[in-house]
Amino acid sequence: MDPALIVPDDQIWDAIKRECREAADNEPLLAGFLHATILSQPDVEESLAYILASKLDSPTLPALGLRDIFHDVLHEQECIQEAIRADLQAVVTRDPACPGYANPLLYFKGFQSIQAYRVAHFYWTHDRKPLALYLQSRISEAFAVDIHPGAKIGKAIMFDHATSVVIGETAVVEDEFSMLHEVTLGGSGKEGGDRHPKIGRGVMIGAGAKVLGNIKVGECAKIGAGSVVLKDVEPHTTVAGVPAKVVNVPPASLPAFDMIQTLGNGNGNSPASPA
Repeated sequence: MDPALIVPDDQIWDAIKRECREAADNEPLLAGFLHATILSQPDVEESLAYILASKLDSPTLPALGLRDIFHDVLHEQECIQEAIRADLQAVVTRDPACPGYANPLLYFKGFQSIQAYRVAHFYWTHDRKPLALYLQSRISEAFAVDIHPGAKIGKAIMFDHATSVVIGETAVVEDEFSMLHEVTLGGSGKEGGDRHPKIGRGVMIGAGAKVLGNIKVGECAKIGAGSVVLKDVEPHTTVAGVPAKVVNVPPASLPAFDMIQTLGNGNGNSPASPA
């Protein structure tokens, strides 16, 4: 997105409505859809509740009931409201395919699945685990993103494409994190207890990578596409391969922000020898 079009958090909803009015004028076939999802809604939270309920509708829990389930959490939890806006900012500033704030809200299943997870996590931590697990199941079916509601995920998160993402129950993901599709943050066996990865702030994980076990990925590290990570990753290092080994340092201080997928030093040179 053009940096000149980035707006403060308190202006995001106005930007979304402005983008949707323009889209409705340019594509009349979508005018009804845009009116129902955005233009007739009072705020981001109400719109998101409507969109998620429509996406996760089923005979077991129809959209009307789901909308109440999402509405109650999204309107009462300020930390989730803050995370929604931080996640929107993450997408529009990191994804070159994102032309504005409305698109992640309306169309990007990575963004939508994270927000649905946030509601499921709230119910998991407030002694409504059957409902949380039901929501996990529907999120997985609808978005092909399977996040256990017990996982802990921060804000300013971007899942690019997001298909086939799996995050286990005891995983922890800190703020300002980015990853692509087919990433697994999983266990390494059938052991119970604390068994999933802990991902630091500013980390970027490439497509198809698998991070397995109760290991730590240090802040601002980068994991190359297709890697299998079985051991701790030091902060500010790049690892790649099967099994993953150190190949370089990231060319940017915050890999999650720059989304550079190559393993070199950013100037076209080959990566350093594995450590």
